[in-house]
Amino acid sequence: MDFIRDPKAIEIKSMELIEELLGEHSFSQEEKTIAKRMIHAAGDPELGSLIRFHPQAVDQGIMALKQGAPIFTDVKMAAVGINSRVAGYFGSTVNCVIGEPFIAEEAKEAGITRAMAAFRHWGPRLDGSIVAIGNAPTALFELLRLHEEEGITPALVVGVPVGFVGAAESKEALVDSPLLYITVKGRKGGSPLAASAVNALLYMCHPDR
Repeated sequence: MDFIRDPKAIEIKSMELIEELLGEHSFSQEEKTIAKRMIHAAGDPELGSLIRFHPQAVDQGIMALKQGAPIFTDVKMAAVGINSRVAGYFGSTVNCVIGEPFIAEEAKEAGITRAMAAFRHWGPRLDGSIVAIGNAPTALFELLRLHEEEGITPALVVGVPVGFVGAAESKEALVDSPLLYITVKGRKGGSPLAASAVNALLYMCHPDR
């Protein structure tokens, strides 16, 4: 069977096909680069009509990463998917505590999800950070609460939780908030999308990419 074996050639061909499938859009060049990586991660060209960017999201996200802003994720899948080597070049760390025993204890005591407990635990450390949420709508709702009640303001929120309960609503609330965002309308989303968007920003920053 004849098929492409070279990893770089596969990526280039994939991006060419995505470009064709994307069709007409209103993305800036940088937004399109991010959107294509998200579509590639999901294998779903229909995302092109659902991805939304705050007008300042890309510029502020790149600026924060260049300054070594920490990256916080809701689940390990998103954390593992982010290129920690490239993030480390700028001094950024990728953080996820959802699997820590103390988070499980705090969640049980408060009667909330572990994802909510993780973001409540981080609190002010989220200020000026990059937040990537790909799984838990409750994490996004908690982040919005922290902003509204405590003034905690990340530099950028990649908010793409997936699912049928609260996912679409949490993303609508994000778009309606003052926070800068990259998101996907409706139920679609997932940790691969969150990681791919952050990676796209990192690659825009890195001199060797």
